[in-house]
Amino acid sequence: MRRRLIVLAAVAVTVLPGCSSGGPAHATGGAPAPAVSVSGAPAVAHSPASPYRIPTFPAAPVPVPIKLAPGASAPFLSRIPTTQRVAFLTIDDGFVKTADGPKLIAAAHIPVTLFLTLNAIKDNPGYFAPMQHNGAVIEAHTITHSELRGKPYAFQRNEICGSADKLGRWYQRRPVLFRPPFGDKDANTLRAAHDCGMRAVFMWKETVDKGIVRYQEGHSIKPGDIILMHFRPAFVKDFLAALQAIHRAGLTPALLEDYIPA
Repeated sequence: MRRRLIVLAAVAVTVLPGCSSGGPAHATGGAPAPAVSVSGAPAVAHSPASPYRIPTFPAAPVPVPIKLAPGASAPFLSRIPTTQRVAFLTIDDGFVKTADGPKLIAAAHIPVTLFLTLNAIKDNPGYFAPMQHNGAVIEAHTITHSELRGKPYAFQRNEICGSADKLGRWYQRRPVLFRPPFGDKDANTLRAAHDCGMRAVFMWKETVDKGIVRYQEGHSIKPGDIILMHFRPAFVKDFLAALQAIHRAGLTPALLEDYIPA
């Protein structure tokens, strides 16, 4: 995914001695999941039975949905305007399916939103079903991961509606949120998303790649921030880096869908 972020700060995750660096970039197999630590992070409680060092978070507050402006276009958000001490972890695409992915999401017991691309997951849509069972919510990210900005309305509507319709059949819930590939959009994107039943369209405030968190603003995650990562070979490092950054900021992971009114 193209990067348009100004990198002002980064938090790197390091693999503890003797641990693997993560699973392979395919759906089968996978190296043992590493235990990781973040330099300078506070001590993090984790289960002795788990191979992952997952932060312990306080319970998320009762969500207070935000207000969205009415109109013929879906609103475009990179942060949820809330004072509640929560952040939102989102995971895109689905091209790389490591063995660690479902295990880690099951072990973490935190809510995540998956923006899945149809062509990325069609080889193994069942891979994501255990994640959904363990609290992940599946949303739309187009059929082909094509650039939408500048394309005709009909093309964009087909990409958005077509992906939402198929995901609805596969996972028994039609998506209501949308992320455009590369975060790029125009007026046609927002209108097509609205017409396809999407309540909102999402950008992000932080990205995670190869165990490094990059910030658009400042040096820490802020309440309401939306964090972007992908299904990539370094999934374990990225996922744990995101959770450690949320933990360091004194925030709790919350479910993005809970803050978007029906």
